[in-house]
Amino acid sequence: MQKRFYFILITLSIIFFTVSISPASTVPGNTYQVIDAQNQTTASASLQVIGPNLCDSTGAKIQLKGISTHGIQWFPEYINTDCFRFFRDNWGCNLIRFAMYTEEGGYLSSNEKAVQLKALIENGVQSCTSLGMYSIIDWHILSDGNPLSHVEEAKSFFNGMSALYKDNPYVIYEICNEPNGGTSWNDIKAYAEQVIPVIRANAPDAIILVGTPTWSQDVDQAAANPISPELSHNVMYTLHFYAATHRDDLRNKLMAARAAGLPVFISEFSTCDASGNGAVDYNSANTWFNLIKENNLSFAGWNLSNKAESSAILKPGTISTTGAWTDGDFSETGILLKSLMADENN
Repeated sequence: MQKRFYFILITLSIIFFTVSISPASTVPGNTYQVIDAQNQTTASASLQVIGPNLCDSTGAKIQLKGISTHGIQWFPEYINTDCFRFFRDNWGCNLIRFAMYTEEGGYLSSNEKAVQLKALIENGVQSCTSLGMYSIIDWHILSDGNPLSHVEEAKSFFNGMSALYKDNPYVIYEICNEPNGGTSWNDIKAYAEQVIPVIRANAPDAIILVGTPTWSQDVDQAAANPISPELSHNVMYTLHFYAATHRDDLRNKLMAARAAGLPVFISEFSTCDASGNGAVDYNSANTWFNLIKENNLSFAGWNLSNKAESSAILKPGTISTTGAWTDGDFSETGILLKSLMADENN
């Protein structure tokens, strides 16, 4: 009798211990739980593109509300779980974009830097996924201008990333940040049609964002000649705006592209001028924000840093990098971005 008692006691102890150490967030198979901006649990994190809209796994329209880092080679300290949790819980943020510059001391500057930045992205994606937030892995071309300049390096990078995250529906791939310097849409399309199959070989249904000419403004050109149908599954096209520089002309271009059926994702924007500096243009920013809300557009605001520039969402000198912030720590741009995310009608 005593032996039976000890056997039962030991068995119950093992069961209790096993349950206690099992991760609470573990979900069987490839089904993931997501916490949206209102902390509502949904059945699956999988996204899909239907017509011009980003949708959830059921086909309902969904909006991603995000923040873009600054170049992670300059501001790596903000890539941490506590930081992202603050924005999720206090702002309703459900997306972080990781801006990994290719040049400017970025990924392609040295093997050592490539290893360092890749590790930062992996840490960031892990943090976001653990919080039920989406991640954009951004191949941040800028001074290189034409994405074809480093197409082989991009293919290698995205092959590795998509293989690593092939079963993680929280991950979005932005394959060329801001083509510029006279780069044509034909060049960008040729680049995209080489990179997309590399990602698709590993992650057949992942969302892929493709840049457009003139620093991701000419969505009209993409609408007139989109990615070939056999590669266009779950592909969206990026538009970037800076409110003090880009006004009705770019807003009209965006709406015409959407009317033509082009799925557009605003993967970078701010409230100041295109340099990332200058005065905040409240009138233009509010017009953009109304357009975003009315059309359920997904977005990522530039930028998560305390850099002394108008587009940084934290004030210069703000010390915390882990979410110990009050509204007084945020810049004008930061407060406006918070209002866009927190709008209950958005």
